[in-house]
Amino acid sequence: MSESLLKVEGLCAGYGRVPVIRDVSLSVAAGEVVTLIGANGAGKSTLLKAISGLIKPTAGTVIFDGLDVTGTPPERLVRQGLALVPEGRMLFGPMSVHENLLLGGHTQTPEGVRGALERVHTLFPVLAERSSQAAATLSGGEQQMLAVGRALMSSPRLLLLDEPSLGLAPKVIADIFAVLDGLRAEGLAILLVEQDARLALRHSDRGLVMRAGHVALEGTASELISNDDIRLIYLGAWHGEE
Repeated sequence: MSESLLKVEGLCAGYGRVPVIRDVSLSVAAGEVVTLIGANGAGKSTLLKAISGLIKPTAGTVIFDGLDVTGTPPERLVRQGLALVPEGRMLFGPMSVHENLLLGGHTQTPEGVRGALERVHTLFPVLAERSSQAAATLSGGEQQMLAVGRALMSSPRLLLLDEPSLGLAPKVIADIFAVLDGLRAEGLAILLVEQDARLALRHSDRGLVMRAGHVALEGTASELISNDDIRLIYLGAWHGEE
């Protein structure tokens, strides 16, 4: 594996006096997709928030591209090449699709914005078609595409994705993961939180199982798929490709 683009060591974080994640360590290399799976409340989303600067860790370090960025504000991390697509999308509903995308590219030069916008429109043609439409009026799938597109407007090297398939139709989910596969092939690193473990592992290099705020198990995607306990708890009765 190539040198880590992201390296998290002994990370602890929570909300107020309530700890949620404890002593979490992981790494993501350039062009690698790593998936976090686990039950609701395991700490997956809190981990992404701590890495992306939305909450400040109480212990541990976050190293991105060789620099200690622990507790760095999100806007600075975006400039450094790390972008988050949060659970629930967090779009600006009254604003147009185009305006939401421009907000995602606020760290770019005008030339960079034009290039990023063209790329996002190529990846998600429906966003070009809905350019002047208010974000709140889009379908759930289109809103998820917009949330991913907005993050890509900053031209990140690492994309953090929190539950991208939640509540979406199978066809839309397939389209979004096809785009993610293409981005991975281009060298974009992805740290993915996904409740559908079966789907996530099919599109990942490695996976980590979180339980009660810490990493309970990790391995390659194929190792986790073939692990009987993981298949029983997280993959149901699945025993191969469908």
